[in-house]
Amino acid sequence: MSGPLTFLVASPHLQGSLFEGAVVLLLEHDVQGAMGLIVNLPTGQSVSELLSDLPGQEETTWLGGPVDPALGWCLYPHAVGLEGEVKLCEELHVTSSLEVLQAVARSGQRYMLLLGYCGWGSGQLTEEAREGSWVWVEQDSPELLWDVDAAERWDEALRRLGVTPGTIMPGGAQA
Repeated sequence: MSGPLTFLVASPHLQGSLFEGAVVLLLEHDVQGAMGLIVNLPTGQSVSELLSDLPGQEETTWLGGPVDPALGWCLYPHAVGLEGEVKLCEELHVTSSLEVLQAVARSGQRYMLLLGYCGWGSGQLTEEAREGSWVWVEQDSPELLWDVDAAERWDEALRRLGVTPGTIMPGGAQA
């Protein structure tokens, strides 16, 4: 898998839920459903606090979504050459392999450890987008992850579309 990255940006009207203000990196979307990782919701816990076999890893962990929070996902720029790595685009790989996560941490490169993921059933994400819950942002590079502070990712993603949050109408586009 390699190509433009798709970020789902929560509509300003999606309030009162885990997804309020969320930016989700979409990993998969087909007729069977979709899955992605919230990339702007820190847990406040460091990697070392979560995984004692990775001492000195003070990077924060992130809540990737409400589904299976015991499952960890790692986003990182440079492949480490192990089984279980998926290249999403230049300078962005993903894995759910603990062995790969350990190699990434030892390599000294930046990374995000996310717990859980977001999942949608068949047609659900398309319907939510039609209702106006999500704005789709495609990017050729992962700079939104690596170069934008997590607290600013939602605003920045919308800015890249030329959208001011207050101008998004509830209800989405209807034809």
